[in-house]
This record gives sequence, C-alpha cells and structure tokens, in this order.
Amino acid sequence: MNLDPETADLSIQRALAEWLPGRLAAEQPSVLVIGDLMLDGWWSGTIERLCREAPAPVVDIAVRDSFPGGAANTAMNLAALGARVSVAGIIGTDDAGADLRRQLEAAGIDVRRLHSHPDMVTTTKIRISSGGQVMLRIDDAARTVPPEALAELASSVRAAVERQDAVLVCDYGNGVLADPVQESLVAALAGAGTAGKRPLVVVDSHDPRPWAPLRPDLVTPNAQEAARLLDVRLPDGPDRADTVTGQAPALLAATGAAAVVVTLDRDGTVLIRPDGATHRTWARPAAEKQASGAGDTFVAALTLARSAGLPLTASLDLAQSAADVVVHQPGTSVCSTSQLSRYLAAFADTALGADELQQQLDLHRSEGQRIVLTNGCFDVLHSGHTRYLNQAKQLGDVLVVALNSDHSVSRLKGPGRPINAVADRAAVVAALSCVDYVTVFDTPTAEPLIRQLRPDVYAKGGDYTPEMLAETPAVEESGGRVAILDYVAERSTTAVVNRIRGGQGAATALQGSGE
Repeated sequence: MNLDPETADLSIQRALAEWLPGRLAAEQPSVLVIGDLMLDGWWSGTIERLCREAPAPVVDIAVRDSFPGGAANTAMNLAALGARVSVAGIIGTDDAGADLRRQLEAAGIDVRRLHSHPDMVTTTKIRISSGGQVMLRIDDAARTVPPEALAELASSVRAAVERQDAVLVCDYGNGVLADPVQESLVAALAGAGTAGKRPLVVVDSHDPRPWAPLRPDLVTPNAQEAARLLDVRLPDGPDRADTVTGQAPALLAATGAAAVVVTLDRDGTVLIRPDGATHRTWARPAAEKQASGAGDTFVAALTLARSAGLPLTASLDLAQSAADVVVHQPGTSVCSTSQLSRYLAAFADTALGADELQQQLDLHRSEGQRIVLTNGCFDVLHSGHTRYLNQAKQLGDVLVVALNSDHSVSRLKGPGRPINAVADRAAVVAALSCVDYVTVFDTPTAEPLIRQLRPDVYAKGGDYTPEMLAETPAVEESGGRVAILDYVAERSTTAVVNRIRGGQGAATALQGSGE
C-alpha cells in the first residue's frame, strides 16, 4: 500500500471504508512477535452451594476452554487480520505449552523460534466464572527462566528479524525478555538498519524504559503503565488524556520512541508525537464482563496497518475499531478481517433524523453529559477535518456532526460536488471514533437544527468570529456557546479533488486500492 505524501489526506477516509481491512490483509505484511506467550483458560459452571471449609461458592465446572493469551493472543489477532506471523519466545514442555503450540500452528503462525524447555512453566491464566461473572483467576507462571533457554532465544533473534516488515515486542514482565534477549534484539535491529530497510518496531511493555535503546517507532503503554513511567497519579475519566498529553516530553524521552500511544480503556487512546501533534480515539465500550485482550487486538491491528503503509492517525482509528469488536465478545478473542469489515460496514446509513436524534440527546442530557454540535460538507475527508473533529469532541461528552445534504453541497461548492454522496459521507464520518451521531440537514444554515437540538457547544472550524456566524443567536438562546476551532482550509479538499480529477497521486492510489 505504502501511501505517498500526496495521498496522505485521503488516509482516514480510506481507512474507514469497509473494504480496507481486506486490502490490508492482501498486503500480507510479515510480523515477528517476540515476548511472553501464555495460555488463557476460561472455565465456567454453575453455583448451587457454598463449601463447608469456608464461606466460598462451589463452582461445578461444565466447560473448559483455552485460548492463546498474552503475546500469543497478539499473534493470533495479527494472523486473523491477514499478516504473515512468526513468534519467538519460551514455553514449557508441559500440557499447556503443547496446547498453545498446537493452536498457534493451526492458525498458520510460524513457531520455529518458539523454544520449549523442560524446566520452564508455560504461563497460564485460568478464569473461573458462573452466570457470566468471573469469580476467580488462577495464575501459574515460572518464577525463573532457565538461562540456557534465554541464550537459545537470544541467539535466534538476529535471524528472526531478517526480512520482517515489523517487529512487535510484547513484554509482560515474565522474564522471557531478559537482558540477553534485549541486547540481541537491539543488535539485530541496528544491523537491519544499516543493511537495508529497518522494520517497523512496536513495543507493548509493562515497562517500556528498558526498550528505549531499540528507538521504537511506537510504544503502547496503558494508563497504569504510563502513570508508573511518569511517577504521577492519573485522574479517573476523560481528564486522563489531558494529563498524559501534558507529560508528552517526559513520555517520549523515557521510551525513546518516535511516537507514544497511551491506551485509556473506556476513554480510548491518545497519540503523542515530538512535533506536539496529538490524536485521540474514543472507545465504544460494552458491558461484557468476560471480555479480555482488547489491548492485544489494538496493538495487533495498529501494527498491521502501519506495516502495510497506512498513516499513523488512520491506523489508530482502525485499531480502535478492532478493539471495539472484541470487547463485545466473551473470553480471549480475536478480531478477523471479515469481522472488522462488517463492523465498519455497519456505519453505513447511520445518519439519524432530527427527531430521533433529539430523543437520543435528551437521554444523554439526563445523564449530565454535554452535547457538542458541528456541521459541514465533509466531502473528501482529510487530516485537517479529523484534527478538527477530535478538537470538537474534547469540548464535551457527545459529538454530533450535521452533514450538508447533497443538494446543499452543490449549492455551496458548485457543479460536480459533492464527490461522495451523503450516505457515503455519513458512513465515513460516523466510523470515526470521536463521532457519536451523524445527521443531515438541507437548510441554508444549521440554525433550525440548532434550535431543535439545543447543543451545549456549537463548534465551527474556520477563520470566523462568533459574531460572523448566522447560527450564533440560536446557540446562545438555548444557553449554549460557540467555539471556533482550528481553520480547516477548503483548499485542502480542493487540492485533493483536483489531483483525483487530474489522475495524479491520489487517483493512482485509489485505483490501486479498489476505491
């Protein structure tokens, strides 16, 4: 895929099309996953009595399921999304190790560098549940890793890195990625950089600091890991993102990374880069009590998309969508290409009528949530649009995007516009994680819609002042306020459209990707 700069503005729109996961899978990037491979057990049964020894429930086990976990779950997700995956790690010769190896092989994963040692215990995490509620988790892991197993893994790392599009380090702190392996990996990647193209390097570690010598392209700590890294306490709720962003220089310095993505569970993720640019995604959480491994799915999809050449912000939105898929599935699960495509396809025809939207917003208001409304054509979506929508989302809790109808766009932009019909524009905008609702209006301004929906904040991107907007009186009459965000130059869209029509850059990329 390997997008060039001329086509980068189309990246978000392309990333969120339902055919894009299949296009990424067709690239078949080769990814090496190095790290702590585990086996997750999910045992379930019924509870009808307490044991006599203590006031504890007795679970009569009816179902015993096992799935690859930890780094192995990340590898399974990569394989399900179309990557050519190999794994490197250490497991035991026990039953759990044999089960894990068998499942990886069945998924088409190369296990030639998965070393087994008789003195090693395969890490297992068994969750015992009843009635959909996890009652207990039993962890079993090696206290020490045999030195000869570490030496064998370290010696195989250099060859494993060769001809990879990406190397993904999954370090859960179990001791498999000790100093010999780290040193060998640093040397191998340094050699790859001098001999040819260096693979994409992604680090997903409980403590990213020891991996700073790798100079990773991406590190993906979660909120707790970022807090430990910074030695700060992160607040609960959406304010965590602001706190993390405020610590950007410290995060980048500590990890040695070109970019840091902090995952915030229900609050999505925040991207930090040295140039000060940030990008947010917002999760669409589920109430599933037995879901596990969404972080593994996120980093797998992110690595796949980046190694296939998709720009970083588009890759983040796609990875958030993949994580949203698995949180609606019980147990340790994966997101496949077809599941991700279906999820993105579900955003088609998602524009709500004004009356139905008003009912939904009334429910949000009853829960004390702030409503943000913005509007525009959003024809050929580009990076300026997505930055603007991310800013708008951060002004409240619920973001509504009102799209100009096709007829309205033609009136505003002239013949030949819109490029994309309103159903397509609605599907693409709705699939952005920062957008909660999409609606369509046909009036000359958004004033009638504002009077009906009564947003707390009306956001507008451009070189305006509130006094210049026809919508300002309607906003203020209902107690709202107008927020002017970064200017989104129309020439950005026009330039992309002209390149498409002229057969330059963007048109070539779209033809090659099935657009």
